[in-house]
Amino acid sequence: MAESSLLVTPLHDQHVELAARMVPFGGWDMPVQYLSILDEHRAVRATAGIFDVSHMGRIEFAGVGAGAFLQRLFTCDVPTIEPGHGRYCLLCTESGGILDDTILYRRSAEAFLLVCNAGNRLAVLAWLERWKQPSDAVSWQDRTLETVMIALQGPQAPQRLTDLGGGDLAAGLTYFGWAEGAIAGQHAFVARTGYTGEDGFEIIAEAAAGSFIWQALVDGDVSPCGLGARDTLRLEAALPLHGNDISPETNPVEAGLLWTVALDKGDFLGASVIRQAKEQGPERRLVGFEVVGRGIPRAHQDLLVDGRSVGAATSGTFSPTLQRGIGMGYVEASLAKIGVDLTVDIRGAMTPARIVRRPFYKRAG
Repeated sequence: MAESSLLVTPLHDQHVELAARMVPFGGWDMPVQYLSILDEHRAVRATAGIFDVSHMGRIEFAGVGAGAFLQRLFTCDVPTIEPGHGRYCLLCTESGGILDDTILYRRSAEAFLLVCNAGNRLAVLAWLERWKQPSDAVSWQDRTLETVMIALQGPQAPQRLTDLGGGDLAAGLTYFGWAEGAIAGQHAFVARTGYTGEDGFEIIAEAAAGSFIWQALVDGDVSPCGLGARDTLRLEAALPLHGNDISPETNPVEAGLLWTVALDKGDFLGASVIRQAKEQGPERRLVGFEVVGRGIPRAHQDLLVDGRSVGAATSGTFSPTLQRGIGMGYVEASLAKIGVDLTVDIRGAMTPARIVRRPFYKRAG
């Protein structure tokens, strides 16, 4: 994609002022790092950091038929999501593949907010149009380009939110809960969610308000963090990345995401295929592995057992917390067991590894 066609978030100029290194990602010009990926990673694990995640899609739904429409498309049981709460759920194809992994928030009886992946936003919007029936009493609006989304993550995130006047939100929100309130004097939607394995919040506000909140956090010495640290953090937490660990070519059973699927709720897109996959059992499963010794695994590298290829890595990095290479990938289902020894073909170097329990990192408490 040519640079001139890249989208920019409302915080773009502030990233440039902070000397961020900008890279194309999902059709957007995004900060990959500010000072260093390692320092940003450590800041989130030890104190707090902020990420501009405004590239994530934000779609608002309204109408008396909104819940019924979403119930047909998504894997979760939408009627059981109460106002003030959200749920991680999947949007699947007819063949059971994962078109996107999302968070669906219920704002009221007839209103919802969907947060989807940046690179999938247009595909999700097209998918919604494809499956909408003339009788569906639902409408939606893509608010992505006119709002800001900031992830405040880390053990000190509640205190940093409190410092900006959000003490009631920090104290009152449970995991996946949301509320509206004032942050740094600006109206915002705040959810206790994140993609780092730490406590934290995701803050959505109109563009000008979001810019003000970002600057207030920076002025409060919260470390700005880029996509590089976001990736190492999410991989330590074993959170899947769409396009790598999950995709339309993977189903929830083999990806270990069956817990997001309400199989007993009736018909929904991909339901029959997913039920069949569960009954028959998958041919492969997503696993986590650690390198034994030196070596950094990357996506698409072969995974072998006794010299035979048994799968491929889908994500890999050096873990700043564990000080070793870690990765995720699909292997034959019969081998997807903790303790199984693997070999990773890291650019021709046959590197020993071992399947381990996920997540690689879990915060205290």
